[in-house]
Amino acid sequence: MKHSGPDVEEDDLYSGYNNYNPTFDYEMTAKFPGTAIGARPLVSSFGAGAARPMTAVSAAGYSSSLTRGPAFDPLGQARGPAPPLEDKNEDTPEEKIKILEKKVNDLVLESCMAQSSGNFQLALEKAKEASRKERTLVRQREQSDKADQINIDLYGSVLLNLANQYENNEMYPEALQNYKLIVKNRLLQNAGRFNVSMANIYVKQQNYMEAIKLYQKALDQIPNTFKELKMKIMENIGLVFVRIGQYPKAIIYFEDIMSQSPNTKTGYNLVLCYYAIGDKERMKKGFQKLISVPLSFDEDKYIPSNDDDSTDMFTEAIQNDKLHQMERNLKQRSEKYIMTAAKLIAPAIETTFAAGFDWSVDVVKSSQYTDLADDLEIIKAVTYLRQKDFNQAIETLKTFEKKDTRAKSTAGTNLSFLYFLEEDYEQAERYADVAMSTDRYNPGALNNKGCTVFVKQDYEKAAEFFKEALRNDSSCTEALYNLGLTYKKLNRLEESVDCFLKHHAILRNSAEVMYQLANLYPSLLEDPQQAIQWLMHVISVSPTDCGVLAKLGQLFDDEGDESQALHHYTESFRHFPCDIGVAAWLGTYYFKKQYFEKAIKYFERSFCSAGNYHTALETYKETHQRFPEDIECLTFLVRLTNDMGLEEVQEYANKLKKAEKMREVREQRMKSGREGSGRGWREGSAGSAGESAVIVGESGSVCVFPVDRSHSGGSAKGERLSAKMRSLPVSNEPYETSAPKELDASYVDPLGPQMERPKTGAKKRVEDDDFEDEELGDDLLPE
Repeated sequence: MKHSGPDVEEDDLYSGYNNYNPTFDYEMTAKFPGTAIGARPLVSSFGAGAARPMTAVSAAGYSSSLTRGPAFDPLGQARGPAPPLEDKNEDTPEEKIKILEKKVNDLVLESCMAQSSGNFQLALEKAKEASRKERTLVRQREQSDKADQINIDLYGSVLLNLANQYENNEMYPEALQNYKLIVKNRLLQNAGRFNVSMANIYVKQQNYMEAIKLYQKALDQIPNTFKELKMKIMENIGLVFVRIGQYPKAIIYFEDIMSQSPNTKTGYNLVLCYYAIGDKERMKKGFQKLISVPLSFDEDKYIPSNDDDSTDMFTEAIQNDKLHQMERNLKQRSEKYIMTAAKLIAPAIETTFAAGFDWSVDVVKSSQYTDLADDLEIIKAVTYLRQKDFNQAIETLKTFEKKDTRAKSTAGTNLSFLYFLEEDYEQAERYADVAMSTDRYNPGALNNKGCTVFVKQDYEKAAEFFKEALRNDSSCTEALYNLGLTYKKLNRLEESVDCFLKHHAILRNSAEVMYQLANLYPSLLEDPQQAIQWLMHVISVSPTDCGVLAKLGQLFDDEGDESQALHHYTESFRHFPCDIGVAAWLGTYYFKKQYFEKAIKYFERSFCSAGNYHTALETYKETHQRFPEDIECLTFLVRLTNDMGLEEVQEYANKLKKAEKMREVREQRMKSGREGSGRGWREGSAGSAGESAVIVGESGSVCVFPVDRSHSGGSAKGERLSAKMRSLPVSNEPYETSAPKELDASYVDPLGPQMERPKTGAKKRVEDDDFEDEELGDDLLPE
């Protein structure tokens, strides 16, 4: 083979690369800068001087000869580093405008970020700074004769952000001013929709008529292509009319929405408006429209088909995703609207609420919300309960006993609750078991089951049911409270306190829980101050609870704080004057302080409330022995012995007659001019030595007090006190006789006609703990 190039040595690895086929020669002249062939003419078969075409053979740059060109340097490293970039001149107007525009955008972004984090004050500061920078930017454009290049979109975003931040900070006048600037600027696209923002501010300011004008203005300016936005504005107009009580005008807008774009919220508001104007027929039609609103999603796609494994895997993956949660919330809200509307209109659309519920149930059964029919039946039974028609409520709930629906468990729970309140614990336990068999995870059924076991005093088993209810629903406060009572019965006081503290963390104002803690702390920690603090919390929630007030008085008395004890005992007596212990303490207190007039009021209340006539009789007898001439004492001895059918009645009647005659003689002597000064305690009110005094109250109770003359102010004060005691009215005597004995004809009842009184023993003695148990005692909480 012949080579067109020069001869090469045999060891040349690159020999032959410059060879070419003469067939491809044609006349061409080319220059290849940076290569060895340069402008060398190539001879080809097309004629002399024809240039060789560009081929990859020579262009690769490889050659066996060192004289053909420079070394191979495809990256151009032999030329050295590239020259540095030219620095931009920031002093030019164009660069200053760009930099300032970027700062404005950054400030708006920072303001929005601060708003999203809840820092409205910082967001407002950034918005104000962005507004200042934007005005500086406009001035610079004007100075550079580039006013036609003003960024109107940037201006609108700055102004809108500033108005939003003013509104978030409740600076409504400033916000309105900025919104008006946006609306008036014709260069801004769709600025009319910001009339809605101004209308919302007027609604917050309760300027409803101005809000309606702006809503209607926005409704006219927004194009029909924004149908959803227009529907929302119409809904706002209807709600404002509802606020000002113009229900017919609100109905017009709600009906328009339901005809174009029905939704459950508007349908619910429409039913409320019909109810407000009392239109029964339109209430029915409105409820039918509400329940016929179609759901915007399909629940069937979340049900596994069990046919295709891949499809089932996909269905399982989307069971609890965000979209399904949103759809579930929408359905729950729609069901809430329907149930509330049915409860509202049922008593109004028919002659009876039962007929109204029956109509609602029939409508619901024929709709896509079939499951709500059973819930309406439950509500019907609850309505019977509120009307105290327990028999009808029980009959309604018993209809679910043969149904295999989810409402069966709810009905069983309610029946168990009713029978528990009626103390029919066997039926209560039976229906609790029915509810549990239908739904083992029903916390209400488990709680009621625990209550029925609790009353059987099987506290360990009751605690298990209460704990199971809490495992199924940690927010079941009834089970938590009952568990605390159970631990208290088991003498596991620390666990009981722990339950009540958890309950208190959930419900801060539960008086029952705080009362239980007040009872437990002295037993557990021997710290009465803790009990006092908890009881003070109870009083802050229930200030008229007489049992708690009495308990506080007792604790303060034990601590030696008589002033606080007096205050709380007095408040307890004011709310419930029949508490014997409270009345006795107050009487004793005022007796020690020698305020005898006040003491007798409480002592007589103590005797009469107790209905302890034998004790009163013994007190009167003892007083008569010490003061045999006391007319008041003899008068009540006659009445008591007569009521009790005793033989001493005639004896005391004779003594009373003699005492009255002696009093008449004394009064005649006093009228004759004898002065009574310095006589001390007279006329049976005290003994001759002046050591005692008897005070007779309005209802006949007698108290004997020692007279301390060193504190009584001498004989003059004794006279005044004696006069006060004699002036006490005694005509309201409660003691009556059911079978009076025949008295001597000479006896005349000094108190006049007798009043009717209850039979002896009819009154139950009221103990201190009775009202504590009734108000805040260890009562179970059935659900």
